[in-house]
Amino acid sequence: MFDVDKFVKETVNKLRGEIDGKAVIAVSGGVDSTVCAVLAHMAIDKNLLPIFIDTGLMRKNEAERVEGIFNNLNIKIKVINREDDFLSHLKGIKDPEEKRKIVGERFIRNFEDEARNFNAKYLIQGTIAPDWIESGGGIRDRIKTHHNVGGLPENMELKVVEPLRDLYKDEVREIARYLGIKNWERQPFPGPGLSIRVIGEVDRTKLDLLREATEIVEIEIEKAVENGQIKKPWQYFPVLLPIKTTGVHGDKRAYGYTVAIRIIDSIDGMSGTYSKIPHEILEKISISITNRIPEINRVVYDITNKPPATIEWE
Repeated sequence: MFDVDKFVKETVNKLRGEIDGKAVIAVSGGVDSTVCAVLAHMAIDKNLLPIFIDTGLMRKNEAERVEGIFNNLNIKIKVINREDDFLSHLKGIKDPEEKRKIVGERFIRNFEDEARNFNAKYLIQGTIAPDWIESGGGIRDRIKTHHNVGGLPENMELKVVEPLRDLYKDEVREIARYLGIKNWERQPFPGPGLSIRVIGEVDRTKLDLLREATEIVEIEIEKAVENGQIKKPWQYFPVLLPIKTTGVHGDKRAYGYTVAIRIIDSIDGMSGTYSKIPHEILEKISISITNRIPEINRVVYDITNKPPATIEWE
């Protein structure tokens, strides 16, 4: 049985011994990086600089949401906008593995810049076991490169510290509850952000469409949870497909995008089953998306388990 109290005490002591000087930590507002930041703050206090990078690949109002999470924890974070940097490097890239590696590399280069200004030589990351297991290496086959593992460049200035490396999501959530972190049940959001939910090449127009669709899916699912219609799924999000189909808006022909809705249940992220959402909820999501976003005229539902699929499409 996982001993949360023992893990927290041992990890804080280990961080104090491992980090000689200052460190920066990547925070996203997700439970992994938030737990990691709280543990690191307990260990080295003012020698820690938590950084949230707005990559332009985030959900609507994500920076404000993340600042709120850390304000409630009495931890000050630094928010930097690097949208132009990330999108310029992703221009023309369609392969999902390439996108993941580019995002990972740009994260590191930006963290290195901030670390120099802070005189830090360590980078703390909220890497957990599924990240490095799925990224492959040794005898393990690569399922997909996680940006914080396989996406790390070889020539790094910073020493990486990963306090949660051997844990699974359910264990991290136990720690979050123990530490009083209110967002312990927040659904996972991929490090590469919406870049791997826009299938194919990423651009600002597609990201804006997907951001709107994402907000609708999250609002409708969370409303259904609050109303007792469903239990909260592990993850729930739309994916923007690289195809257009014929549709009708009003009495006029439309030729618009298709989004696939992915709602899945899991315990640790290593396997999962698609959520059997009532059709009236799915219909409401579909109507809301096509009414609010005229560029999208078709909504489909993904009924694939993991395996054979992964949770994310890319």
